[in-house]
Amino acid sequence: MEKVYWLDQIKLQDRAKVGDKAFYLSRIMQRGYPVLPGFVVSAEVLQQFLETINSSESLVADLPHSSLHLDVANWRQLQLVAGRLRQEIMAATVPPQWISTIFAAAREWQTRHLILQPTLSVSNTAQGIGNTSGLLESIFCYCDEDAIAFGLKRIWSQLFRARSLLYWQRVGIDLQNVNLAVLVQPMQNAIASGSLHANFSEWTIEATRGLGVALTRGEVLPDVYHIQPETGIILERNLGNKLLAYCLDDGIAASDPSILQSVLTDENTGLLAHLVTEDQQKQYALTEQNLQRLIDLGNQLVTELGNSFTVRWSISDADSVQITEGSIPPSTIPNLQLIKGLGAATGRVTANAYVINALQKPEQIPQGVVLVVPAIAPDWLSLMQQVVAIVTTQGGLTSHAAILSRELGIPAVVSAKDATILIQTGEKLLVDGDRGEVYRLRESKAGTGENQEINSTTSFLHNQLVSPHLPMIATQLLVNLSQPSLIERSQNLPVDGVGLLRSELMLLNLLQGQHPHGWLLSGRRDELLELWSQQIIQFVSAFSPRPVFYRSLDWRFHEFSSLAHTPPSTSHSILGDRGTFSYVNNPAVFELELAALLNVQKAGYNNLRLLLPFVRNVAEFTFCRHKVEQIGLTQMSQFQLWMMAEVPSVLFLLPEYVKAGVDGISIGTNDLTQLLLGVDREQGQLTKIFDERHPAVMGAIAQLIQMAKNAGIPCSICGQAPALYPEIIDQLVEWGITSISVEPEAVKRTHQAIARAEQRLILAAARRTLH
Repeated sequence: MEKVYWLDQIKLQDRAKVGDKAFYLSRIMQRGYPVLPGFVVSAEVLQQFLETINSSESLVADLPHSSLHLDVANWRQLQLVAGRLRQEIMAATVPPQWISTIFAAAREWQTRHLILQPTLSVSNTAQGIGNTSGLLESIFCYCDEDAIAFGLKRIWSQLFRARSLLYWQRVGIDLQNVNLAVLVQPMQNAIASGSLHANFSEWTIEATRGLGVALTRGEVLPDVYHIQPETGIILERNLGNKLLAYCLDDGIAASDPSILQSVLTDENTGLLAHLVTEDQQKQYALTEQNLQRLIDLGNQLVTELGNSFTVRWSISDADSVQITEGSIPPSTIPNLQLIKGLGAATGRVTANAYVINALQKPEQIPQGVVLVVPAIAPDWLSLMQQVVAIVTTQGGLTSHAAILSRELGIPAVVSAKDATILIQTGEKLLVDGDRGEVYRLRESKAGTGENQEINSTTSFLHNQLVSPHLPMIATQLLVNLSQPSLIERSQNLPVDGVGLLRSELMLLNLLQGQHPHGWLLSGRRDELLELWSQQIIQFVSAFSPRPVFYRSLDWRFHEFSSLAHTPPSTSHSILGDRGTFSYVNNPAVFELELAALLNVQKAGYNNLRLLLPFVRNVAEFTFCRHKVEQIGLTQMSQFQLWMMAEVPSVLFLLPEYVKAGVDGISIGTNDLTQLLLGVDREQGQLTKIFDERHPAVMGAIAQLIQMAKNAGIPCSICGQAPALYPEIIDQLVEWGITSISVEPEAVKRTHQAIARAEQRLILAAARRTLH
C-alpha cells in the first residue's frame, strides 16, 4: 500500500482503483460543492492483503488469481466456503504500516468516529455493479488503529459472503474483475439526513431525523417533498413515520429533548439508536430554512450536472449541508458526445453500435452490440436477445422497444432523434437508459483508457436479488413476463404470481418464422400444440401454486408481418384485427390455444388463468366464454376467465360483462391511454400528450376499480403506468386495486411504493380515529 486517494485529488484514470461511489463523489467535490471529506483505500490494497494470507491450507490464498467457481446451487457448500473465507480474512493481520498510514490520514479530521463505505467497480466486462445496498454495507468505527483494522476486514469479508458469491456467479462476473475499495470519511452528528433525486419533471427530497442509518436500513418511512425544478416550489409534502433515529455516542443523547429513550448502543461503533418523542414524530425532519438550503443546493447542482442526478446529504448541528454520496451524469466526463432521447429501460452499458436504417427485420445481428434502429416490432424479439442495449429514433415509453427491453433487462433509449444518421456501425457507445442519453465515446487524447472505464450497467437481477427484507404488503404484486429465459430469475422475486404472460411474444420463440395459421395449413397442428403446451407449463410449474394469468394471442398483424402465412388483415391500421375479434373471424388458432391450456390442466396444474385481450363488446366475450366451456377448461374449479379492460367501451359495459361471466378484469393502461387520448403510443414525439396520469385516464381507472368492487370481482392493472409513474400507486391503493403487475426490473421499487402507500392509509386512518 503506497498511498490513500483523497477525494479532492482523484483523477478519471483512478476510477477502477477507487470505485464508482468514490469517483462520483470526487467529481462533485472537485466542482466546489460541500462534500463530506474523505479518502479511499484502493482496491489494490485488498488484492495485496489477500496475497499476504499465504498459508498452504488457506482458501483465500488463491483468490487474487481465481474467479472461485462454486456450485452455487449447492447451498451447504456455498455456506461452508463463504464462512471459511470470511473467517480467514477476519483472523488475518492487516500489515501495521498500512493501518498507520490510514490512521495518520484520518487523524487530520480530529474526529472520534469514522464511516467505512464499500465502493465498487468492475473491469474487463460489459456488466456493472449498480446499487449495492443489501449486498455490501457501510461500517462505523472509532478513529483508532485497532478499530480501523477491524473495520477494513469487515468490509473486505463482505465480498465473500454467501449472497455475494451467489450474486457474482449468477450475473457472470468473475471475482477477479470485482474491484472493492473502501471510502473512509469522518462522522459527526446530524440533525437530519436524506436524499435529493432530480430528474427533468420533478425533484424528490427524502428526509429523516439524525444520521441516515435508519433510512438506509429501511427502518423508517421518510418525509417526502416533491419540488418543481423550474421554480423550486414545493408541490407536495408528506410526513413520514420516523419512530427511530441514530446518533453518535458523544453526549448528544443527554442534551437532545427529542430523544425519548435509548434502545440500542453498539459499543464497537459508537452508534446509538433511540426512539423519538411523539411530538417530534408529528413534525417534519427539516426546518423550512434547511429545506430551502437543499433546494438552493439542487439548483446549483443542476447548473453544472444537468437535470438528472441523485445525492445523499446530511445537515450537521451547525445547520451546514454536506453531500455524503452522489451519482452524476457521464456528461461531466470529458471526451463524450451526447444524443438525447427518452430513458425507456433502466441500466448503463458500453458496447459497439450496430446501425440499421430500415424498418424491415434483418436476418441476424451480431452478439453483444448496441442495436440502433428506427423502431422495433415484436417479431424482432429473437434478435433483441443478442444485443446489450437498444436505441431507437421512434417510439415512446410504452413502445414495443421500451416494453421488451424492460422485460429483457437491457438498457433502452427511445425517441433519440437522428441516432441512425449520427451513429455509425462499429462506433463505441455508452447507453444510459436511466437518463435517456447515448454517448458517442471518442478516443482519449491522453491515452489513459478513460473510456474503457465508463461501464456500469444496472441489471434488474442485481436490484432484486440483493434487496434487504421488504415489508409485508396487502396489495398483490405480480410480474409481467413472456420469455422462458427469465423464469429462473423472476420466480424468486417477491411477487404473488404472473399478472401478464404475453402469449404472442412467448410463442415467437417456437414458431420458426411461421404464423400459427401456417402450421395448421401444413398439417403440423399436433406438433405446435405440444410445443405450445410445454412452453406454458414452464411458467405455471415455476410459479405454482401462485397464479399465472395467460393473455391469449393479441396479434397486431402489421407488427408480425415477417411471419409466413399471416392471414390477410388491415395491415396499415394500428389496431388491425387484433384481440378477440380475430378469434371470431378465425377461431381455429384460438381453439388450438385453448387446447394447449387444457393440456396444462391435464398435466396437473391448477394455477392457470385466462386473460382475454382487447375485448370490444359483450358478444365477443360470450363467443370466447362458450369456446372455453366447450373445450372443458371451466371444469377445474380454480380456473378463472378474465378480460383486459383497455377498450374504453368497458367503462359502459362492465356490468354486462359480469353478467356474461367475467371473473375479473386487468386494466391495460397502454391501450386505454392511447384510445382515450387519441395518441399512437409508438410516436415518441407525442410523449407529452401520451401520459397515463392524464385526468381522463386516471378517472377511467378509478371508475373501473369502483365498478369492479361494486360487482364483487377483482381488478388488477398490468400496463406500464405503475412502473413508469410510481406516484400513482398511492391512488391505486387508496381506490382499492386488487393487484399490480409490472416488469421484473420494476418489482422492487413498486413493492416499496405499495408499502409506502399502505402505510400512509393506515396512518391516516389512525389519525382520524384519534381525532
